[in-house]
Amino acid sequence: MPLIWLLAAILALALVGYVLGRVRAKAQAKGDIRDLHSLPVYYGTNAALATMVPALLLIVVWLLVQPLIINGQVLSMIPESAIPEGGSLGLVMSDVRRVADGLDIAVEQGAMTVEQAASIRTEFTDVRERLGAVGVALGSNVEPEVLLAAQRYRVLSATGNLMMTIAALLLAVGGFLLALRMTHRDFRARNVVERAVLMLLIGAASIAILTTIGILFSLIFNTVEFFRLYPAAEFFFGSTWAPSFSGRGGGSELGVLPLLWGTLYISIVALAVAVPIGLFAAIYLSEYAPPVVRSVAKPLIEVLAGIPTIVYGLFALLTVGPLLVEVFGEGGFLGVGWMQGGTAVMTAGLVMGIMLIPFVSSLSDDIINAVPQAMRDGSLGLGATPSETIRQVVLPAALPGIVGAILLAASRAIGETMIVVLGAGAAARLSLNPFEAMTTVTAKIVSQLTGDSDFASPEALVAFALGITLFVITLGLNVLALYIVRKYREQYE
Repeated sequence: MPLIWLLAAILALALVGYVLGRVRAKAQAKGDIRDLHSLPVYYGTNAALATMVPALLLIVVWLLVQPLIINGQVLSMIPESAIPEGGSLGLVMSDVRRVADGLDIAVEQGAMTVEQAASIRTEFTDVRERLGAVGVALGSNVEPEVLLAAQRYRVLSATGNLMMTIAALLLAVGGFLLALRMTHRDFRARNVVERAVLMLLIGAASIAILTTIGILFSLIFNTVEFFRLYPAAEFFFGSTWAPSFSGRGGGSELGVLPLLWGTLYISIVALAVAVPIGLFAAIYLSEYAPPVVRSVAKPLIEVLAGIPTIVYGLFALLTVGPLLVEVFGEGGFLGVGWMQGGTAVMTAGLVMGIMLIPFVSSLSDDIINAVPQAMRDGSLGLGATPSETIRQVVLPAALPGIVGAILLAASRAIGETMIVVLGAGAAARLSLNPFEAMTTVTAKIVSQLTGDSDFASPEALVAFALGITLFVITLGLNVLALYIVRKYREQYE
């Protein structure tokens, strides 16, 4: 049974359990719900949860464990001779899964029978022809051993899916019957449901935390492997970024300083655009704008945060870059010849600054509005003008929160990729000229992982070292920003 059908069956059974749970509870109370410990809706919800939650948990655990078990059994079938020179076992497993999917397509379209797809005695050339007939072409480097492993993979996957379906349905039916049996007027259904909701909330919080930990450990393991192949001192203190992709790091210079400088430079330009505009907009909206203007202007500003970054990148590439060339390029409006092409630090910084305006504006607006009105009234009562009150009372009081908003915007700028790829270019250099093309850490992470380089080579593994470097920088900024904001909120609550 396909997974979507299995989920639909479990949800349908849970819905039936909800209805029958309510009906049975009312029947136990003989129509007077005052005799029940809980409202009928809690009895129905308890039946639905008992039907649905254990089965769904089983499916999740099964889907996580089954690939590990199947891969372990299939890998034992692949000899070392089937691994191409310079390749890896992971690439062979990708071929195994691709061939297994091809066998499924061939069976669905009638090019092969189920027995032929599952039989290891089927000739390799025959299978190649049958798969080619349905548009699944096997590469010349696919060995017969890969076909045998794919057949075994397909059989094990089908068997595992069938067992999962049976187990999940049995567990759902068992929970359904148990919940109905437990439904009587003295059953504390509300307590059970509220405890289940609490566990759901704890689980959601745990998933977020565990995801962060998982990301960190995945970066650490691959970063350690990178530093086994490439000196850490040359990575952190090298001033040249020149990957050669010649294999095993030969001839590559992977110094991170040019990338960090490009990231910092573009972020500074972006903040130089976003902070004044966003802060002034926040002051106007919170202190001067009429309610009608505020109700329209604030949502319009926040729309900028919802525009996809690829759209900003195209805007930088097609509009802002050529416009800057017309102004600062050779033969341009100023005739200074500073800018040779549309991709530059200034291009990416300006567009990224526009993207960051709602981050600074919205957060600063909320922080300024949180300043107690009594402080404004006291300043005005002493004879200060509204502008003096803002400069000397409101902004100093809101300064910790505003700094936190700026640091959060800086973290967003440091992690941006698409605007940099399209607007800043790909040159890794140490330069103070904002009209030259540069690149950032995020852009190089993308380029290092999108190529034909061996995944075990330093040229590919360096992406994880770049990632953990960026992770530490942005984590530090986020922690500092949250600390400042929390301290500010504690001061004025």
